[in-house]
Parts: sequence; structure tokens; C-alpha cells
Amino acid sequence: MKRSIYFIIGTLVLCFCRQPAIGQSRFDSLTTSLQEIIKKERLPGMSVVLVNANRIVYERNFGYADVVRKINYTSSSIQSIGSVSKTFIAIALMKAIELGYFNLETDINTILPFKVLNSKYPENIITVRELANHSSSILDNPDIYPNTIQFDEGFAPYDTTAYKLLQNLGYRKKVSDTPLKIFLKDYLSVNGKYYYPNNFGSIAPGGSSHYSNIASALAAYLIEVKSGMSYAEFTEKYILKPLKMYNSGWFLNAKKLDQYAKPYYDLVSSFPFYHSVTYPDGGLRSNTADLSKYIIALIKGYNGDQSLLSSQSYQTMFSPQFSKEHPPEGISLLHRNRGIFWNLYTDGTIGHDGDDPGVSSFLFFNTKTGQGGVFLCDKYLADKTQIINLLVRATNSRL
Repeated sequence: MKRSIYFIIGTLVLCFCRQPAIGQSRFDSLTTSLQEIIKKERLPGMSVVLVNANRIVYERNFGYADVVRKINYTSSSIQSIGSVSKTFIAIALMKAIELGYFNLETDINTILPFKVLNSKYPENIITVRELANHSSSILDNPDIYPNTIQFDEGFAPYDTTAYKLLQNLGYRKKVSDTPLKIFLKDYLSVNGKYYYPNNFGSIAPGGSSHYSNIASALAAYLIEVKSGMSYAEFTEKYILKPLKMYNSGWFLNAKKLDQYAKPYYDLVSSFPFYHSVTYPDGGLRSNTADLSKYIIALIKGYNGDQSLLSSQSYQTMFSPQFSKEHPPEGISLLHRNRGIFWNLYTDGTIGHDGDDPGVSSFLFFNTKTGQGGVFLCDKYLADKTQIINLLVRATNSRL
């Protein structure tokens, strides 16, 4: 589950470039398979990195970050990572709990400066946990949510035909470009200008599972309220700087324009760069070089390292939220459960994927082998299954 949009695949021929890799001999078949998928899906550019608890063990980069200017896509190419950003909300939320701001059972209305209630169940509270496991009953209204994306038309050249396609699909910037607090109040508070009863589900909080970007952004906003910092500042202090993720951040930076991978519709047509009013849910900009540091930290944390979080926080974050005997409506636990924002797969993989216009991503680690990985590409992929399966299989045995 994630933000998604369906695009028509172009018919142009892909150009790609190979970069040196670590562990090349072992992973030649993986590289060949990735090249076949890139050609089949007509991806402009992609980077793949696999790691163990200590280092990068595989790296391959393909194609272009900027097709027109022939700028290669590398592990240093920066792009939005889509809903993989929610894993950073998970870390930030657990850090906020460690700092004593609240706990997972806290009623969010004891924190918020405005009231949030599902009008169909006005007596039911919504807890922090329910925001974090997507059972809050807060929904992404399809008439509102796509309009939270704000296109920065003057930031760099783009294809007007591709942009019109997005506009026709509902991305029309009809939501004001406001601070996170203002939008959330307008969407969730009964007197807000974007409030509608169908912003909430028909089942009480805790009773159903509906993936919600807006509920995720609300969890990040709780941290703002209690910390006195913006969510961007909080994550910079407690995650990005400690991990030396110096090329990762939440907002466009004109000084880094040459490092950005353009978001593509097809092999040649790009969308404008954009940001989102609800930026915590999918707006982190990063690259596979930085994200490899993040995955290594997660693997170490899962195995006892307490540099980012306490062992108890990791245990809580990666604990299944739903019992097999009494799962909420709307989710099958056959192949995965949910942690605190993370997806917990039955094969021992913990991860999250992401999509947005011109963006696809997946980040994960294997709890059994202590390996993990990430891929980023600068085009929306309707089905990432082939790539995900390849990477998960590649980390199924210890190095």
C-alpha cells in the first residue's frame, strides 16, 4: 500500500550504463536480471545497493538521472524515496517515546491543538499506535490527497505533456501550500475547509486497516507539537546527522540541482520537481549511498546496537501489531504483518516500498541473514515485485 498512479509505458529504447560493483562475481546473475527488467520496464535510471552489517557488498547503477543532459544515475543521485520515508517516522516516533513525549497508547487529542474525531464514532479515541499501524480510521480522500503535492514549475525544465497527464489524474495543486499543521487541521477538524465525513472510515478506530498517508503525517506532527521543532529539524537531529546522511533532506535545494534525478513519466519525458504539504509521509530526498548507511544502522540496531534507539524501542518498532486470531478488517496476515510503520514479512524480511509520480523505491533487511538493500529509480513502476524478489533472494544467505 502506498501512494500510487498509473502511467502509460513509452516505446523508446533504453540507454543504460554499468558502474563498477562490489562483489561482482557473486552477483553477476543479479546484475543481468536487473538489466533485463530495466529494459523491459523502460526505466530511465536506477541504483541498487546491498549491504551487510558492516559494508556495501553490491552496488550497481543504471541509466540516467537526467536523460537530456546525459547525467548518469549513480549511488549519489538524489531523488524522493516515496513512502520509504515512513520508516523515518517510525524511528522518530520511537525516539519521541524515549524522550517521554507520549507513548503508543496516548490519545492523540491530549497532544493536538485541534480535535480529531471520527464523527461516526465520536466516543472512540485515536491512539498514537493506531496512527502508526494504519488502523486509525483516517483515510486519504482521493479528491483531496493528490492535491497536497505542490509542483515547483520554475525549479527545472520539464515536459508539459507529462505534466498535463498528472493534472488530468487529479494532481492539480488545489490544496494551499501551507505548513503541515494548517493542512492537518483543515482536513481533520470538523470546521476545516478540507473536512468531509469520508475523510474517515466507516469502522471504528482500531477495527480496520487502511493505509493512510495523512494519518502518517499526523504522527509526525505529534512530534512537532511535543518537541517544539519541525519534523524536518527533529529527524535531522536524531537520524540524518548521527548517520552522516549529509545528502538527505526533506526540501528541494537549488544548490543540489545537478545531483537530483528528474522524476520521469517515460524514457525521455519528465515531470516538474515537487514537494508535498504532508512531506513526512513520502517526501524524503536521498540516495542509495546515504540509505545504505541507514540500512546498516537498522541491521545493527535489530541486533542490539543502541546508537539510534534503545533495544526496547527496536523491539517495539519491529513487533507485529496484529494478532493472527483477531486481525482488523482490511488486512491479510498470510504474507505480512505490520510493525510501527514497517512491513513485517513472513520470510523474515522487514521493509517498506514507495511510489510517487516519477518515483519507485524499496528498502529492507533480512533478520535471519543480517543483510539488506535498497533500490531507487526515477520512474513510477506499477509492479516492483520482480525487483523486490531479486533483491530479497540475493540476501537470503549469509556472506
